[in-house]
Amino acid sequence: MTATPPAENHSSSRRHGEYKVPGGKLVVVDLDVVDGRLANVSLSGDFFLEPDEALLDINRGLTGLPDTATAAELATVVSSSLPAGAALFGFSADAVAVAVRRALAKATSWTDHHWNVIAPTVLPTEINVALDEVLTEEVGAGRRHPTLRFWDWQEPSTVIGSFQSYRNEVDPGGVAKHGIKVVRRISGGGAMFMEAGNCITYSLYLPQTLVDGLSFADSYPFLDAWVMAALEKLGINAFYVPLNDIATDQGKIGGAAQKRLANGGMLHHVTMSYDIDAEKMVEVLRIGKEKLSDKGTRSAKKRVDPLRRQTGLARTAIIAAMSDVFTDRYGATPSQVTEGELASARERVGSKFGTAGWLHRVP
Repeated sequence: MTATPPAENHSSSRRHGEYKVPGGKLVVVDLDVVDGRLANVSLSGDFFLEPDEALLDINRGLTGLPDTATAAELATVVSSSLPAGAALFGFSADAVAVAVRRALAKATSWTDHHWNVIAPTVLPTEINVALDEVLTEEVGAGRRHPTLRFWDWQEPSTVIGSFQSYRNEVDPGGVAKHGIKVVRRISGGGAMFMEAGNCITYSLYLPQTLVDGLSFADSYPFLDAWVMAALEKLGINAFYVPLNDIATDQGKIGGAAQKRLANGGMLHHVTMSYDIDAEKMVEVLRIGKEKLSDKGTRSAKKRVDPLRRQTGLARTAIIAAMSDVFTDRYGATPSQVTEGELASARERVGSKFGTAGWLHRVP
């Protein structure tokens, strides 16, 4: 289901790897592998590099390295190969390392995989969070193609991050007053206030090879480049505010979270506000002054700017535009959650996601 590195051999074979830096330039590496080591390395691209001879310095530095070198090791060699005062514009040593790893089939690109898209299906919120774990495991094990899944739900909910304190994030009075279902997800990040139709939530299930060599910070905009393009088509100029906030010049519209599993699967999860009831949200969530202070605002209501106001479009139309851009970019095909996956999710609700032990694991 995912790209598999070719069997090692001791002959020379030309390899080619490309990496487009998010918001930057294209980095291309061509190389041979001879007896397990890099040979005839040639770096190219539309980046800028000063001085000129630094290009040859990078090629020489990489030549002779074992083809098992990690992305971190490759980046270190690139940096140490540069002459004093060298300037890299539109790319970095880490970007070169990613291109090398892709040339060696240790890292993959979007087009190395067959992608699926699962359309919104109404499910209980606790099933949605359980499916995130199940489907990430399935992709990591190679039993499912990498997949984009849009959520849907009916009951008013709050989903807290894996490491958040329940009592610090949720106001029990507001939860009781508004009949809120509170669940905990496997990814980090902040709490999500979710009523039916008030936000757009999607999960990407992918092999970690897709982000091989990228820092955690760089992996967020890299994995959401397609949705930024979709928003641009809708007239919204969205951008990342490190680490994981998605914003426009009119305010924050969403946030992302990630979880990497030991079997090589990875979850990238995003929630964007569509039509948030800000009054209700601040009654349900304890949004502290410290968190608000670093955003430069006085009110939580000002931090979340709904997509409905910025686009004038129905939520379903925005989701359809996102799905279309993803499908067109990556040749994705429709899919659905299987009965087996749904059964596994239900089992995990009973053993984990629906239990007080999991919900209050950070009191």
